[in-house]
Amino acid sequence: MSLVRIYECLCDGTRLRIIQLLTRGPLCVCHLQSVLGIPQARVSQHLSYLRERGMVENRREGTWMIYSLPEKPAAELSRHLACLQDCSVSDKRFRKDLEKLDAVRACCGKP
Repeated sequence: MSLVRIYECLCDGTRLRIIQLLTRGPLCVCHLQSVLGIPQARVSQHLSYLRERGMVENRREGTWMIYSLPEKPAAELSRHLACLQDCSVSDKRFRKDLEKLDAVRACCGKP
């Protein structure tokens, strides 16, 4: 995976937030929608963009589409994901997203 491709994916705030949320484990579109507070269609567009570029994987569980980070990410991607996790600790928006994710999972169950 090229650095340019990684940075193209991470240069959008919503995609960056999605990637950060997926570092916590697989999520369905509805959970991402709840946390991000944006329409399902926009979440799906961002996920499609990320999937086409190898940044996320998906699988179907019944009527749910579950997204996750690649099981075996390229070394470049792994390093950037580690950096994102380190940097996100001090970012208010990322912390708030993770709090919302915990609340959504507690309320609605984890797919």
